[in-house]
Amino acid sequence: METPESIHEFWFGTETDDAAVAAAKTKLWWAKDAATDALMLQHFGDTLAQAASGALDDWAATPRGRLALILLTDQFARNMYRNTAQSFAYDALARTWCKEGLAMEVDRQLRPIERVFLYMPLEHSEDLEDQNRAVALFERLVQEVPPEQRTTFAGFHDFAVRHRVIIERFHRFPHRNAILGRPSTDEESSFLQEKGSSF
Repeated sequence: METPESIHEFWFGTETDDAAVAAAKTKLWWAKDAATDALMLQHFGDTLAQAASGALDDWAATPRGRLALILLTDQFARNMYRNTAQSFAYDALARTWCKEGLAMEVDRQLRPIERVFLYMPLEHSEDLEDQNRAVALFERLVQEVPPEQRTTFAGFHDFAVRHRVIIERFHRFPHRNAILGRPSTDEESSFLQEKGSSF
């Protein structure tokens, strides 16, 4: 059975330097790889289902346990069910665990690289208020990391800003339209032809 610790080690590894973690895990976190997606479904599919059913709610009692729930529902789901509506099916759960954690200042008990993924459900939200909060959190994070790591974390902030720009313009992410069966407007269709229109 998977645990918060095994989920954490899979996603972050064992390196203690946050910038090194980000460099080492770039492919896992951001590349689209069918083999990795299949591996994650095999290893974590049942655990995601348990999290969605409420069977793992007790994990939320600890910072790392809460982060594991968010990773499962916000990140792992996007890999395991890529290009299907199910990849977004757990977003509301992830946002709830995120916002509850922020209200309790759980993020202050996590490493900066862990905080990136605690905040990510807000960046994935199609609500502008969530987007504004994500940008503010990532901005604060950049200021709080050691100077030698600011370039790494500035990259996360930049992506948060880019997500918000899309929500400000369209009030949703157009690249999700086809997957979710939503018709695109002409403006959205034109936008989707541009580089960087999808994440």
